[in-house]
Amino acid sequence: MALTRELYATPASRLDSFVAQWLQPYREQKMEVLEAVQTVQQFLREEHFEGDCGLDEKVQVLKVLKVGSFGNGTAVRNNLEVELVVFLSCFHSFQQEAKHHQAILSLIWKKLLCCQDLLALGLKDVEITQGEPDALVFTIETRGTAEPITVTIVPAYRALGPSVSNTQPHPEVYVSLIEAQGYPGYFSPSFSELQRNFVKYQPTKLKSLVRLIKHWYLQRTRDIHVTVGQWGYSDLILTVNPYEPIKKIQEKIWKSQGSLALKSLSFQEPGGKRQLLNSQCSLAYYSIFSNIRLCLVETTSHEIQVFVKNPDGGSHAYGIDPKSFILGLKHQIEDQQGLPRKKQQLQFQGQVLQDWSSLCSYGIQDGDTLILSKKKAKSFPFPPC
Repeated sequence: MALTRELYATPASRLDSFVAQWLQPYREQKMEVLEAVQTVQQFLREEHFEGDCGLDEKVQVLKVLKVGSFGNGTAVRNNLEVELVVFLSCFHSFQQEAKHHQAILSLIWKKLLCCQDLLALGLKDVEITQGEPDALVFTIETRGTAEPITVTIVPAYRALGPSVSNTQPHPEVYVSLIEAQGYPGYFSPSFSELQRNFVKYQPTKLKSLVRLIKHWYLQRTRDIHVTVGQWGYSDLILTVNPYEPIKKIQEKIWKSQGSLALKSLSFQEPGGKRQLLNSQCSLAYYSIFSNIRLCLVETTSHEIQVFVKNPDGGSHAYGIDPKSFILGLKHQIEDQQGLPRKKQQLQFQGQVLQDWSSLCSYGIQDGDTLILSKKKAKSFPFPPC
């Protein structure tokens, strides 16, 4: 935190010097990272994928694009994370990308584990992470200092074509994007070159501002200690991420002390009024980024209780605000039952519920029962190694 105090004591006229002295990566470190990443890029460009993924054509890598902070020139010192977007010849539309995305990730995973050059860089922790969209994540090391680098690979449809200018894409691109009906952000990598160029060719002062914002953000994404007080109980000290939902904190308290029925968390700023914390929000929403004391208080719940009937005939009860999206309920189901939200299908009175609609828009009320089924899994040509 000494660096943070140094920043607060720096006048505006000297911020450029602060960024150069404390936030910009060392030249030697940056060169080592880029050298290791070039090995990954070379693997992707030279690997042959024909005959795999159930596709009728040879799969070729059209371009490997370095995005994120190392791509647009805003990398922060000691933050060794590199993102690569891989444009593939087998994706002729957004729909095809959505259809074959998982199979391509599994294929890259399989080929990756056979690459001797990457194994020599200490390849480890290879996994497919869920997101919008899913990605392949692994760790390699720099050759000289053996510093770990986290690499993320995302396959994408080259929607903007081989030549990307800084002008607005053709309207047909957006029409096809809307028709694909993907999750918000799912097809964002297809536009990553446009996003990267927007920042890459900006003045140095803007990049310095981006680095300062990243530094501020990284300081506030660290776990904090929350002391929970409740009449009749000893204080409970929890370590939490300020960006996770407050509902997660309540679950930790419940596991430690018992039922939280009709009880909410509250906090009070020095000299201010006590306010209740919304369980769907985070501590960060209330600008809480440092150690704090919260209190459990009696309250009236605005949530309703719905029952979700599982394919095996059993059911679970969930508390949720009726104005919440269906996706929010799916997140709860994933947390409690382990079924990924993308594999869930919920129905109410014979109607399939859409993720970005609210419970109340379907007329769902307290005590209603929803039917949960598992979406049919897409068939892969082989399991991940």
